[in-house]
Amino acid sequence: MIYSTFDNLHRYKGISQHLDTAIAFLTSQDLTQLHNGRNEVDGDNVFINVFEYDTIPEESGMWEAHVQYADIHVDITGFEKIGVTDMSMLKETCRKETEDFIGCDGPVKTWVPLCPGTALVVFPEDAHMVKIQDGESTHVRKAVFKVKV
Repeated sequence: MIYSTFDNLHRYKGISQHLDTAIAFLTSQDLTQLHNGRNEVDGDNVFINVFEYDTIPEESGMWEAHVQYADIHVDITGFEKIGVTDMSMLKETCRKETEDFIGCDGPVKTWVPLCPGTALVVFPEDAHMVKIQDGESTHVRKAVFKVKV
C-alpha cells in the first residue's frame, strides 16, 4: 500500500513501468475532464474507471482485492475513508477471475482518508473496502487507475 499526496507520487517511480505511466498521467492531467466509465491510458496495461456514488456506513462495506491489477484510488470530488487489510489476515469468500475480483471477510486493519489531492495505491496483497463514510454520507466522484502488475 502507498498513501501519498499527488506532489509526492514521483517518489514511487521506478517500481514498475505501468505504475510510472499511471503516475505520469495522474500528476499531469486534469482528472475533472475524464468521463464516467473507462478512460484509456495504455490499453489493458493502464486504464482509468471513473464513477460516482454516495458513501455508505462501515457495516455496509464490502472487501475487494485483485490479482492482475493494482489500483490507484483518487477522489476527484468528495471524501471517503478506505479500509485496507493484508489478504493473509482475511478469509476469501469468492473469486471471479474473469473480473479480477476477490471478495473477503474480516476486520479492517487500517483506515485511510481519501480526498482530492491524495492517492491510495493498493497492490494484490491489499484487500480494500471503499465507499465508507466518515461521519455523514457524501457524494464522491472517483477515478480508479487500474495498473497491470
